[in-house]
Amino acid sequence: MNCKLRIADCGKAIIIALAVVTAVGFSGTAHAMLTAKANHDHITIDFFYHGSTVGVKGISDAGRDLVIKITSPEGHQVLKKKGKVGGVLWMNVGMLKFENTPNFYEVFSTKKVDEILEATERERHTIGYAALAKHVEIDPVANAEEKAQWFNEFVKFKESANLYKSDFGKIELTDLPDGHQEYFIQTQWPYQAAPGDYTVSVYAVKGGKVVEQAESHVKVEQIGMVKTLAGMAKDSAAIYGFLSIGVALSAGFGVGLVFRKGGGSH
Repeated sequence: MNCKLRIADCGKAIIIALAVVTAVGFSGTAHAMLTAKANHDHITIDFFYHGSTVGVKGISDAGRDLVIKITSPEGHQVLKKKGKVGGVLWMNVGMLKFENTPNFYEVFSTKKVDEILEATERERHTIGYAALAKHVEIDPVANAEEKAQWFNEFVKFKESANLYKSDFGKIELTDLPDGHQEYFIQTQWPYQAAPGDYTVSVYAVKGGKVVEQAESHVKVEQIGMVKTLAGMAKDSAAIYGFLSIGVALSAGFGVGLVFRKGGGSH
């Protein structure tokens, strides 16, 4: 700023500059309306646990398509590879190693993801099975065709265990008076999902691209005796084994008493 300006003019210039900066700052964030909140975001596993439900809701700019992705952290998984031996018997013929693979993966969208998102955007955010297939590494495979074959089998296995899902048209949208829209979806949380921290990613889509992104989280943990037994199985395998045998013997003895009291020769 020119120091030759009078003090009063200099003060006015500073105020104007601050006003401009503030206005620009607000104008740059005013459009960022996407929010995400997972209700029932803390799931506890006890002896009576048989799964749960998780809802995801929030607000976005009106007219946006939405994608909701729920995933566990990526990791390493091994599956047994089956094949025919001698052209007759189906047997385990090896192991397949899957890297960069989430154990849990669900995607919901207002429309089919390949209709609202460009391929580069789907791959960038790992949205949809096709994008996940490119992201995952499988070993050993001889070529891309074999990789695609085993990835499809992997997805079928995960879907049968209720750990993978891809669906569209189930997100409820409600227009708001202020020109925004409210979204909501509820999904069944499978009991097969392991304890851990899960990420809920919500993407607002316009013109084939992700224009906004918001996140929430779901925590699943064991409590009480289930947590104690799981810890014992991990850290004190010998004690856990003896305890399991004792419980099995006690249960067998109890069943024997029941049949002895109510049974007899007929």
